[in-house]
Amino acid sequence: MRSLAEVSPPIALGALDGRYRGAVADLVDHLSEAALNRARVRVEIEWLIHLTTVGAVPGVRALTADEQAQLREIVAEFGADDIAELAQIERETVHDVKAVEYYLKRRLPAIVGTDDATGLAELIHFACTSEDINNLSYALMVQGAVHDVWRPKAAAVTRQIAELARDLRDQPLLAHTHGQPATPTTLGKEFAVLAHRLSRQLRRIDAQDYLGKINGATGTYGAHVEAVPETDWVAVSQSFVESLGLQWNPLTTQIESHDWQAELYADVARFNRILHNLCTDTWTYISMGYFAQVRGQGTVGSSTMPHKVNPIRFENAEANLEVSCALLDVLASTLVQSRLQRDLTDSSMQRNIGTAFGHSLLALDNVARGLAGLDPVPAAMAADLDANWEVLGEPIQSAMRALGARGVPGMEQPYERLKELTRGRRITGDDLREFVRGLGLPADVEQRFLALTPQTYVGLAPRLVDFLDVPAE
Repeated sequence: MRSLAEVSPPIALGALDGRYRGAVADLVDHLSEAALNRARVRVEIEWLIHLTTVGAVPGVRALTADEQAQLREIVAEFGADDIAELAQIERETVHDVKAVEYYLKRRLPAIVGTDDATGLAELIHFACTSEDINNLSYALMVQGAVHDVWRPKAAAVTRQIAELARDLRDQPLLAHTHGQPATPTTLGKEFAVLAHRLSRQLRRIDAQDYLGKINGATGTYGAHVEAVPETDWVAVSQSFVESLGLQWNPLTTQIESHDWQAELYADVARFNRILHNLCTDTWTYISMGYFAQVRGQGTVGSSTMPHKVNPIRFENAEANLEVSCALLDVLASTLVQSRLQRDLTDSSMQRNIGTAFGHSLLALDNVARGLAGLDPVPAAMAADLDANWEVLGEPIQSAMRALGARGVPGMEQPYERLKELTRGRRITGDDLREFVRGLGLPADVEQRFLALTPQTYVGLAPRLVDFLDVPAE
């Protein structure tokens, strides 16, 4: 049997780079191995520019605006040839960050001239440990992935859910608590609850800090100070990190502590879990007949049962959200730990960030497509409401309690009287109205309950939808 590992072009091992590539491809620009190397190139270039601009090493000339632009063009034009060259260098160095340093030193003479290149080349990776470059690279990568790819999709799905909530704000729905018929609500209000929960998590994610450091092998600026004692290296470090759009972390070991990553991944995982809740609820509404999946009927629901339209978008989303959460959880719990001043556990662990976000992004794509294919079925919801008149026992006994508290006679034991009527059996509208007429309620209250139906007993549910405040794009 022919080995599939020998097939060209290479076959993807994982689903994200194979079957689902189209849904997650935008993350490649931010969280792939190639994106990591491009970010490293960027950080090394910006460090060189910064050192010469602020005069951190006296006697070294500043780079001209044109030289700076040419250096930054290396990042802008980073592509397949550069990826291959870095891979070739790394095979010699057996060190990925050192390969980036040598890669840039090859290009420097053509930009600054041969005479100056020898000296300026020594400021590439000056006083840096690999983690100085890596932590800043990952911060920029994750920040870009969240802001440019994941967050826009998450916000769009949240707005889609909010729009569904507003469209269905008045649609009566028999609620179920503990799987049993309960106080009616509206379908819109229930989706508004989920949109509201997701919106809160997006606001937390929007407020996330992305930290960085550049302070040497154990976070002491030891090499910096001994090499150039007259420079304020703390100020140089802070200004450089902040110039990248990151928040400076003044106290670290060799690694930036990754606490911000743990915070972010916990929030994204919580968003995932709320979205998972939406998937299971929507799946259940579909199974109850409250939604029909009638759009996009070119699809095949079952390979053998022609009548079926399976809720596969929501099931697929559930699975991918679970995978994403598992990865985000282990990232959050592992990255905050490091033995003494440094171990390499985080290095391997962080290479799974893209996979964690990829499965979440794939789930968002499925949820968006699943929601777009739903049509509510008011008749099915009305039928369930009409079959459960006993849910009106709650407002009737509550009204009797209020009347009893005011001293109205004949209102004794309201809960027990409604319990005797409704518990363990179905009643009809006629049964309930006959019961109401025998309660001795004030005329206005009696008329209110004679007119009440399960469909109209939705309280303030439609109005509550107005409290939705969904983040913008």
